[in-house]
Amino acid sequence: MVYISVLTRAIFFYILIGFVYRLMGKREIGELSIMDLIVSFIVSELAAMSIDNYQSNILISVLPILAISLIEIMTSRLILRNTKIRDIFEGNPSVIINRGKINFKEMIKQRYNIGDLLTELRNKGIKSIEEVSYAVLETNGNLSVFTKKGMNFGSFPLPIILDGKIQEQTLKEIDKTTLWIDEFLKGENLTKEDVFYAFYHNNKMFIIKNEDVK
Repeated sequence: MVYISVLTRAIFFYILIGFVYRLMGKREIGELSIMDLIVSFIVSELAAMSIDNYQSNILISVLPILAISLIEIMTSRLILRNTKIRDIFEGNPSVIINRGKINFKEMIKQRYNIGDLLTELRNKGIKSIEEVSYAVLETNGNLSVFTKKGMNFGSFPLPIILDGKIQEQTLKEIDKTTLWIDEFLKGENLTKEDVFYAFYHNNKMFIIKNEDVK
């Protein structure tokens, strides 16, 4: 009877957790943020505790799992629409190599050492730092690398406006000013508050308006 109870609970939580993660829209482990990993650990621990304590009421684990899942879904929706909340929960990507130069200050801030950088570059088939134009440490811990070979500045998207907030660092990178943005938006009959996301790509500005994501 004990074995049947443990087996039944294991199968139940396998189905439940699979459903929960489908509901939250999670994909590969490498794509999970810090908050996603925290949820994963809590859910797995709750499930393991319920399977081990097979004589306890299964709702003691099911209710917290469902509550945490609901909080995660609500938080994800808030993060999608609010950059301040997104920064708090997920942080920002960090530029580790900028125009071929290592940003040691950012590496220290992120506790990312030169060994980590070289390992990631080797994993991507890059032999030397000199081959790299840009390297960005993403919020999920992955390193995005853009090599100098065949690459011109502006050949990958750079965020200009996020939820109506101008990205000053990007402006410095592309040698533009807020006046340039204001004039561009004026020509489109828009204000920065109307913009959900605007990015600079191949010397062009692309805009996603707030009304397009509602």
